[in-house]
Amino acid sequence: MESEKTSFVYVTYIRSTPEEVFEAIAQPEVARRYWGHENISDWKPGSDWQHVRANEQRTVNVIGKVVEVVPPTRLVITWASPSRADDPAAYSRVTFDIAPYDGMVRLTVSHDELEAGSGMAKGIQHGWPIVLSSLKSLLETGQGIDVFAKPKGV
Repeated sequence: MESEKTSFVYVTYIRSTPEEVFEAIAQPEVARRYWGHENISDWKPGSDWQHVRANEQRTVNVIGKVVEVVPPTRLVITWASPSRADDPAAYSRVTFDIAPYDGMVRLTVSHDELEAGSGMAKGIQHGWPIVLSSLKSLLETGQGIDVFAKPKGV
């Protein structure tokens, strides 16, 4: 029996160029500055990619495959926990759509095919807003925000 699926969509507008936004997602040294992780791949369709924590342990937190690459406007990847790499049902899909928008960029991140109610789905709902806010801050001000910050009292 197939589990119920859910999705998450986040749209933000960034004073930047499509090229800079695409590079920020795909280049490990830039992603580290706003995400605390590096996205590592050769960014060719069918290639592996890894989401690696930028710390001494270099923990691989997410793995997947590159599905589609159209620089600088679109990137599609699969997304799964390394502990569930052998389960095809555990993979979700992330689509980054990057479009020029009146002197800025509209970035739409769609994360779909998530298992409804799963820890991954809950993490996505909390994670994408702060990561994408940090990306926006980095590209507009030169400094990302602390994506590992927690609300007061938690």
